[in-house]
Amino acid sequence: MAKEVIMPVFGFNQESSQIVSWLVQDGQAVEQGDPIAEVTTDKINMEIEAPASGVFRALGYAAGETVPVTTVIAYILAPGEKAPAAPAKAPVSPAAVVQAAEVPAPRPAPGIEQPQQAPPAALPAYAPPAAEGRVAAVSDLAAKVASEHGIDLAAVRGSGVGGRITRKDVEQYLGAAQPPASASDAKVRATPAARQAARQGNIALHAVRGSGPRGRVQAADVAAAPRAVQAAPGAQTHQPGGVQHIPLSQMRRTIAANLQRSAQEAPHIYFQVDVDISALNDMVAVANRQAASGSPKVTLTAVLAKAVAWALTRHPRLNSHLAAQEILQYADIHLGLAVALEDGLIVPVIHQAQSKSISTLASEVNDLAQRARSGKLKPADLQGATFTISNLGMFRVDRFTAIINPPQVGILAVGRASQRVLPDASGQPQVRPVATLTLSVDHRVIDGAVAAAFLDELSTVCERPHLMVL
Repeated sequence: MAKEVIMPVFGFNQESSQIVSWLVQDGQAVEQGDPIAEVTTDKINMEIEAPASGVFRALGYAAGETVPVTTVIAYILAPGEKAPAAPAKAPVSPAAVVQAAEVPAPRPAPGIEQPQQAPPAALPAYAPPAAEGRVAAVSDLAAKVASEHGIDLAAVRGSGVGGRITRKDVEQYLGAAQPPASASDAKVRATPAARQAARQGNIALHAVRGSGPRGRVQAADVAAAPRAVQAAPGAQTHQPGGVQHIPLSQMRRTIAANLQRSAQEAPHIYFQVDVDISALNDMVAVANRQAASGSPKVTLTAVLAKAVAWALTRHPRLNSHLAAQEILQYADIHLGLAVALEDGLIVPVIHQAQSKSISTLASEVNDLAQRARSGKLKPADLQGATFTISNLGMFRVDRFTAIINPPQVGILAVGRASQRVLPDASGQPQVRPVATLTLSVDHRVIDGAVAAAFLDELSTVCERPHLMVL
């Protein structure tokens, strides 16, 4: 029986994904789990795997084409089997949306009452503007994009059923739709990150020599490509006076929209504390000496994640989401870790961080960071964060303030450690590594005393990490 290959749904507001490339040929034999296509969304690039073993049968969707989610894009057939005449659009199911079995569901904290009401005026929520005088429907996402850019929807022609206006229609009206990959580039073996870098840098991917397995082009290969392999002008144009017009990528547009919404709707307040991290550094050194050969290196980020999870269990109000008319306070701590990419950032999630050892956290931090930068994250890796850590300590940044990632109500910014003179227990001066931690919280949910108590607890456990194992 024919097995459908469906364009998956990675988020509740997602309408479509773009096919970056096909990794197999029509009629090719595949095994269950083999990667058969690379697709990209406004959050991640990822591979679609064969849902069964058999013969791959394409349905005419080309590389570079944007396809609505839940659309059947190919079949896996038994040898000699014919493909169905007319593929039907698959219904959206919970498994297709978020693969819920892979994502630990946040649980309300036991014994903690969840407030059910909040002043309506303090909880602004996005509502799509009414399109007066229009017969055609407008998707929520299209209305939101139009509102953000001040577009009169009466001027936009809808391509959906019954003339329904979609986000793609609004983006095309803005002239911000990304050009599809050329036919020659579509056949090149390349990682999703490399394809994204080539599109953003207007690089002819087929002219780049790949350094990966079997000549696969890596993002570093694209970055090192000479100007001679740049594609024809189009994605970027240079104007007189040195002005360069660079279209926003889908990821950058999503980041801009989310952070603008957070900055405008959530009243941020900030708290800072300087922390002596010499004990944390000692813990990192001991953990690495005791680690098994070949195991991932324990980093300060992993130890900080453990400390943050420990402090959140004692101050659970910061481990919350703000919903329309209530605060959702969770017992499970799902830590988001901000990871910088070539054209933005992404926040993969360590689920149930409160129950994991430092070595396990180190392994997950390393794995998530590597897969984020290579475009190999899965939808489950991005779901359900309840608090976020942004660490710029590897750069020469002493301190910074971070914008909260809604619906979360807090984010911790970690600056670099600098050597400072501090008195020891006897009052004698000593040079110690000190880092500044800056906590941003949503004042609609978190009051100053609650935030200060959390930061005090966190700084205490950072300077006395043995408390985490007592």
